[in-house]
Amino acid sequence: MEHLSHQKNIYIDGKIIPSSSSGVNAASQTLNYGFGAFEGIRSYATANGTKIFKAEEHFKRLKSSCEQIHLPFKWDIKQLIKDTHKLLEANGLNNAYIKPVVYSGEGMNMVNSDQSHILIMAWEWESFFGDRLLKTCISSYEKPNPNSAPINAKLTGNYLNSVLAISEANRNGFDEAILIDMHGYLTESSSANIFIEKDGKLFTPCEGNILLGITRKTVMQIAKQLDIEVLEKNLTINDLKNADAAFLCGTAAEIVGIQSIDETHLPFSFSDSIGSSIQRVYKSLVLDKLSFEVII
Repeated sequence: MEHLSHQKNIYIDGKIIPSSSSGVNAASQTLNYGFGAFEGIRSYATANGTKIFKAEEHFKRLKSSCEQIHLPFKWDIKQLIKDTHKLLEANGLNNAYIKPVVYSGEGMNMVNSDQSHILIMAWEWESFFGDRLLKTCISSYEKPNPNSAPINAKLTGNYLNSVLAISEANRNGFDEAILIDMHGYLTESSSANIFIEKDGKLFTPCEGNILLGITRKTVMQIAKQLDIEVLEKNLTINDLKNADAAFLCGTAAEIVGIQSIDETHLPFSFSDSIGSSIQRVYKSLVLDKLSFEVII
């Protein structure tokens, strides 16, 4: 995130402009009430040029997020993808994190605005967590009730919960927080989906109180190709702490192994786990390599 302040240009409503002249409407409902939607997208330097991984899927999800809260989405997705490539070129970026944000017009009456704008930021990005295995904790914050706001939408207001959870984890010496729901079932980390490995199978929380991540879907597709069984079910803290291995996945995090949960260390070396195999395949996919060898 430290590279964000150094970006030279951003994209707003069809124009690439200097980031210093963007301006913010102080009466925007996004700023005041969290009434906005966003995406996180990655681009990679590949042998075939700069590749934006699953760009169309991400922009379609952005559109869906807006539709779920009745925030107008008036842009052509194919054009947005072209403009994002132009933004990367304007900033001299290839390995980048791209963040489109749809933000509302002004309105202090808390009735959803019928005006919207799109801003796209991009900055240099290597890895959210680096190469280390993660020390995680069970957060004191719960995942919000799915009836409080659309849970499968990436909404600006929803992520206060994530900020609180990971900030608390960092203050207590952990890398990341794992959240449970109101029933005590595992949901996800502050910003990524979770998979656990047990007896040669993968388990992941079922839909209902998680974001159905694009990387999560990709992991499940890779597992199917590798003939690894994946079960979606309600999982508990004990399931996680008794796992053989576990990992998080997301656009920012990619695939990253979990070393421990609270004071519990997982027994398998991540390098020998299913997650490590999937990590290697995923890296080949995002780097647009046509052939690779996976050793399980």
